[in-house]
Amino acid sequence: MADVLLVGGGTAGHVLPAIATAQALRRMRPDLTVAFAGLRDGLEERLVGGAGFTFHAVEAVPLPRRVSLDLVGVAPRLLRAVRSSRALLASSGVACVVAFGGYVALPVALAARRRVPLVLHEQNSRPGVANRIAARFADEVAVTFASSAEHLPTRGPARVTGNPVQERLRDLDAVGRRAAARERLDLDAARTTLLVMGGSQGARSINRAVAAASRSWAEMEIQVVHVTGHRGHEETIDWWHEQGVDPDVPGGGLRVIPFLDDMADAYAAADVVLARAGATSIAELTVLGIPAVLVPYPHATAQHQQCNAQALADAGAAVVLPDDGLSGDAVAAAVAGIVTDPATAGRMSRSARSWGRPEAAEALASIVLATRGDHHD
Repeated sequence: MADVLLVGGGTAGHVLPAIATAQALRRMRPDLTVAFAGLRDGLEERLVGGAGFTFHAVEAVPLPRRVSLDLVGVAPRLLRAVRSSRALLASSGVACVVAFGGYVALPVALAARRRVPLVLHEQNSRPGVANRIAARFADEVAVTFASSAEHLPTRGPARVTGNPVQERLRDLDAVGRRAAARERLDLDAARTTLLVMGGSQGARSINRAVAAASRSWAEMEIQVVHVTGHRGHEETIDWWHEQGVDPDVPGGGLRVIPFLDDMADAYAAADVVLARAGATSIAELTVLGIPAVLVPYPHATAQHQQCNAQALADAGAAVVLPDDGLSGDAVAAAVAGIVTDPATAGRMSRSARSWGRPEAAEALASIVLATRGDHHD
């Protein structure tokens, strides 16, 4: 049985807000059974399992971004995926579906149509294909950015909730935990720390530029926690070696890690973060009040990462660097402008906190609870 089924996947940006919402539902209604659907052997299965929720594997059907002959081949696969999703909803006794986007979410959302209530959450400023389709028949639509509503054909007004952040990060005492977190990461407890992360898929341009900036880090006495992503890990190790830096030296001021399921220590250790501009990263950074240098992924759907980053820059909480031509010098200069000026760092931190929405998970969970059982065509 599953009273509420959450679905979304492909990247941590879809999965982590879903987990945060599930945790909020469990806090607010301990009697509810909450489960997840997503890709088998995907990132979502590992993260959901680690969070202690039941996981159901479903089929994802990638959709072409434009109308083309590719749609002809997609239709039969999508129909099969919807049928199997209907069977899952029926066999699990699902009373509400909450979809967070990604291709894996669309068949489940379509299966829910006219059967069980459907709540949609859009994390980014510019919605993807799956959410643009599902918004037409969703019972409730929640968004992180108010501007997202302009791009979603909803039946009623969208609710601005912000992007859910997991409780352990939202309530993290970063300053109080900083010294211990740095020591657990084999870093100097008193040294300025840069956290680099390119998202769950990694970011080749960021990884290369950070390694190229290694001499600047040494001159500024900055230590680095570099989360590379699984795909780019070995290549990034090679780039660090090319700069004459060995990431494996204990206490050398550098930790190079493929991926962290729990980012609490990494965030607590960080004075500044260099990252892509995914909505989940932005939500976490703003709730924690960490100044950021953002490099939007240039091929994101509808340039949504550029829009995400610009929103944070306009709030005074981030510096934005273009991915095109990203260099070690550019990265080093942007980071130096923050860490060498306490007034700038403090102002950016305050701006980030004022922009963040720590109550987002509870706000979305409340919408789910209010919608559950009140479905109508």
